[in-house]
Amino acid sequence: MNNSKIYFYGGVGSVTGANFVLEIGKSGKKIMIDCGMVQGNKFAEEINRESFKYNLLDIDALLVTHAHIDHIGRIPKLVKDGFSGVIWSTKETKEIASFMFDDAFRILEREARETGVLPMYEKTDYEKALSLWKTFDYHQKFEPTEGVFVIPRDAGHILGSVMYEINDGEKTIVFTGDLGNSPSPLLPETEKIESADYLIMESVYGDRNHEDVENRRSRFLAEIKNAIKRGGTILIPAFSLEKTQVILKELDDFVESHKIESLPVFLDSPLAIKITGIYKQSTHLFNEKARAEVQGGDELFNFPKLKISRDSWQSNAIFDAPNPKIIIAGSGMSSGGRILKHEKIYLGNDKNTIMFLGYQAIGTLGRQIEEGVKKIKVNDEPVIVRAKVVSISGYSSHKGGDDLVDFVSNIKGLKKVFVAMGEPKSSHFLANRIKDYLDVKAVVPEEGWVVELI
Repeated sequence: MNNSKIYFYGGVGSVTGANFVLEIGKSGKKIMIDCGMVQGNKFAEEINRESFKYNLLDIDALLVTHAHIDHIGRIPKLVKDGFSGVIWSTKETKEIASFMFDDAFRILEREARETGVLPMYEKTDYEKALSLWKTFDYHQKFEPTEGVFVIPRDAGHILGSVMYEINDGEKTIVFTGDLGNSPSPLLPETEKIESADYLIMESVYGDRNHEDVENRRSRFLAEIKNAIKRGGTILIPAFSLEKTQVILKELDDFVESHKIESLPVFLDSPLAIKITGIYKQSTHLFNEKARAEVQGGDELFNFPKLKISRDSWQSNAIFDAPNPKIIIAGSGMSSGGRILKHEKIYLGNDKNTIMFLGYQAIGTLGRQIEEGVKKIKVNDEPVIVRAKVVSISGYSSHKGGDDLVDFVSNIKGLKKVFVAMGEPKSSHFLANRIKDYLDVKAVVPEEGWVVELI
């Protein structure tokens, strides 16, 4: 009997770089799940430029779980190197991906000018990728290759994110992508999976839990009030996708309920501004509470004194705005973007605050600041960190450890769980908990593993 196989090419031993291939036993057809960039590693650029470790002509289809760059970032290179199959995702993921690709390419172009090294792909490559792209709705069963049926489930992670429930004719294999930290201020809870034979899951927070909803909101509010009293600037390095929209929603609630005075809030990220536009058009995918607020006339992402800084001159004008003020800028890990120039200006003043509301990967500037490093370099310029550093993990878009175990516990018939997409200590901790608490086989795969699904 020919059994299906999973090839682990990326997203193992690391949070980023998700890249899996499922070979269907009966037909030998191959389906790829995600094709993301490696981030945070000092060798990330070299790794991302490497040739793919498989014949691209053998891949019939690519299933995209969501539009974060660590899940889609190498798709243009995939196409450049010869992939010509169909790319599948929700409509929202495709729309967001188009902005993500454009933003990433502008960064690659700038780096090419500075280093003299050609970008890993051209604009025509990501345009071709988008031309190969087809979309579906949640729960809409489709057939990416003959004899294989896929049902996309709502992962609750970011707008348009999915888990893939794949039936190869004999077994059901589920790829979670990233799982949402439910309940979210905007999105529905992660959908339950009723049964599966094999599960390939994320483990970003596999070894720890988040603050609960009320605690995270009260801490966020308290830190804002504290910074206002000190008359300082609040810097929020924010991921353009999901994190920015959640922050805007929380600030909208604080202002409307008069929990904070109306103060200038600068959204200083062209990419986040574009993606927020997609969120505004996609309120039908919000949770019941957020939809009700929209129907009641609340704009959610707009409130008095919110300033949108699309152009560089608008961004530079923020420096002249009096304190107190809030600046929301990319990137979320301080690894690029407009947040860097604000960090150079504001981190040296002890009246100011920098707030991390999302995961900071090992090796990133954000991780250094979060861990208390006082002497850092921002764009090769030395900066002494005197600003207050605050981390609130409850705003993560990923499930915490207990919720990951609970997610697995609801799935009947599991033969084995592959714990991936996390730092090694998180992945191993979660795998051990699944084995000990649920009596389900769980392993942490390594890059290059090929596993037969018996």
